[in-house]
Amino acid sequence: MRKFYCLLVLCAFVIIGAQFAFTKPEPKNAVELGKLLFSDPILSGTRKISCASCHKEEFAFADTSAVSLGVHNRKGIRNTPSSMNLSMQASFFWDGRASTLEKQALIPIANPIEMDLPIAIAVKRLQLNTFYRKAFQNVFHEMPNQNNLASALAEFQRTLETTDSPFDDWRMNDNEDAVSASAKRGFILFNGKGNCVQCHFGPDFNNVEFRTIGLYDGKKLLDSGRAGITKKPADLGKFKIGPLRNIALTAPYMHNGMFKTLREVINYYNDPEKIVPNPVTRDSLLSKPLNLTETEKDDLENFLRTLTDKRFAAKRQ
Repeated sequence: MRKFYCLLVLCAFVIIGAQFAFTKPEPKNAVELGKLLFSDPILSGTRKISCASCHKEEFAFADTSAVSLGVHNRKGIRNTPSSMNLSMQASFFWDGRASTLEKQALIPIANPIEMDLPIAIAVKRLQLNTFYRKAFQNVFHEMPNQNNLASALAEFQRTLETTDSPFDDWRMNDNEDAVSASAKRGFILFNGKGNCVQCHFGPDFNNVEFRTIGLYDGKKLLDSGRAGITKKPADLGKFKIGPLRNIALTAPYMHNGMFKTLREVINYYNDPEKIVPNPVTRDSLLSKPLNLTETEKDDLENFLRTLTDKRFAAKRQ
């Protein structure tokens, strides 16, 4: 009998301990609340996936598939971009359909291919959830609603900035040993012969424009990009120019994930016509081959790898 009683007590402690182990920390601000929501499957129709299912932290909040799988393993139509370094962006998604991070945050939740949960139902779930009802009251002093849900998710994403890479050590801290001689030559190529800087510049190596790089041919490559939003023929095949920080972690590349490696991307830009002949439109910057040597390609790739933040290098050691 004594053994049975001790066993019951032990089981009780295990159950209580498990409850404490899985209790969410109480968020103190919108960022902490947004971080919890970002990883919580409560925002999907099946309660099985979350924002973090496709935006994986270890891959700079991108995915490793050409396109991600949503609820019921529904296949997406575009590659999942990184959700990092977005604070200075002017628009969001490959086609620029959202003008603010707040608008962007809600679209995947309601998208039937992705999380498939109407926003009204998502809000109702949060209102009925004891933890989130209290959390939203503490942070926003009101019940969960569409606006503060979007605000919390957006505020968390705004913290996902990276400025501590080997490149930053070299250029900002004058540490000549931070990057290799090859990477330094690659930076020169990036700003010169490679023409990369024409579209990728500034702190995050991005641009607010939409450009066509020749990945719409009207035959096999049928994603019209920006034109699907604006309905303008001039926007056929144009896509948003994203940041290059942490680019070495976010393969595969392009809006359709068609290139598996950085080298494939560099080979494409070196001579686009060889890989996608006769596109409907292609930016004039890509009208002629770059004629990069294999060594120059190595250098350019080594430079791009210096844009990886140290937080990821530390986790992979």
